[in-house]
Parts: sequence; C-alpha cells; structure tokens
Amino acid sequence: MNDRAGDNPERRALIVRGGWEGHQPVAATDLFVPFLRDQGFAVRIEDSNAVYADAQAMAETDLIVQSVTMSEISADALRGLMDAVASGTGLAGWHGGIADSYRNSSDYLQLIGGQFATHPAKAPDERVNDETDNFLPYTIEITPLGREHEITRGIGDFDLVTEQYWVLHDDLNDVLATTIHPVQPYQPWHRPVTSPAVWTRAWGSGRVFVATPGHSVDVLQDDRVRSIIERGMLWAACERA
Repeated sequence: MNDRAGDNPERRALIVRGGWEGHQPVAATDLFVPFLRDQGFAVRIEDSNAVYADAQAMAETDLIVQSVTMSEISADALRGLMDAVASGTGLAGWHGGIADSYRNSSDYLQLIGGQFATHPAKAPDERVNDETDNFLPYTIEITPLGREHEITRGIGDFDLVTEQYWVLHDDLNDVLATTIHPVQPYQPWHRPVTSPAVWTRAWGSGRVFVATPGHSVDVLQDDRVRSIIERGMLWAACERA
C-alpha cells in the first residue's frame, strides 16, 4: 500500500476499463464496484489508460483493477503503471482485461507474467460460427499452493463452460490454480498442456493478481470465480510483508 498523508486514510481503487467490447468491460467492472466500496475503497473509474501517466494519481492509488482487452498503451502510461506497481500499488484483473492487454508491449507482458495465446475451440462439426464455438467444459484445479493461499483457500476444484485460456507464462508466478488443455484429434498439439488459471506475482514492492476465467458477466457471477477475484483484489491491495 502506498504511503499517504494521515489525514485521509481511506484506501483508493482505480478501475481502468475499455478495449474490446466483447468482454463487457463496463458491466464486468461495475459488478465489483459495490464490493470495493464495502471494503472501504474510494473508487475512481477511468475509460483510458492515460491515467497511468499521472504520477500523482498513481501515488494515491492502492489498487488498480484493469479491464482493457487488446488496445494499446503509450510509453508514458506503461512506465507510470510499472513504476506504480513496483512502488507498492496492487494490480488485479481477470481474463482478457489483464492477460490479453497491450500485445505490442513486451514490458507489460513481463509485468503480468502471462499472455493469452489462444482459447481452443470445439470440434469443427460442433461449431456454429459464434462465440460459443470457444465455450468448452473444463476444470479449474487448485494447486497445493492454492489450497493454502488466502485467495483460494477453501475453494475446491470446479468446472466451467466458457473460454479456456491457454497462456504463455514464466516461473516468477505463484500459481494457485491450473487448467489442462487435452489432446484432441482436430488440434495440432500432441500431449496435454497445463496452463495457469489463477496466479499471483510479486513485482518490486507491489502485488499482481490474475484470474483467467471471466469472459462474460455470467462467468464472473459464478460464486467460485467471484470469490477468487474479490479475494485477489484485496490481496493485491495489501502491503507485502
């Protein structure tokens, strides 16, 4: 948590939303505004990532919740975001709003620790040429670390029918949950592939939280998904020990 003058102890959350409308960035983030306010956050909402370049705004922010799929980010805004997290501001998000943002920025991808690569589709003869072609039944499996971590403790493995993210990632992540992409005769890979589905990442004095489920509001309203995201936001906003 960033240090601020003692005359205003209220924590501050900044929601940054936009990008591809298919992920419903407004409706999705609106879902969590009452929770943040109930947890004592003053909530500011911005429809542009340009706010990241505002050093004063970033210094006053305890938690950034980002929902910006694809889109672009300026060098100044990216530097502001990275500096804020390194200085102790938490960063949290779900699905493409954090794991498929700013594809042209390798520095952003390093900050987040996982980049959307694909969401495998149904068998060709089951596709109907809409977004449901990518809705597959799959399992979110809590890892041994996840069974002990405050974000996922008490939540067992669970099943979803939605986009199953395949992400490229690195070993700096603390993985709390995974999902397995099985071998299929109509797909080109030859062995099951395990992808992180929920992870945390320490970056300087800050914390990063990512959950890959969350394609649509109905998925975010799933009790398990919603609990993980709410806990993840609170975890990201706390000071590191």
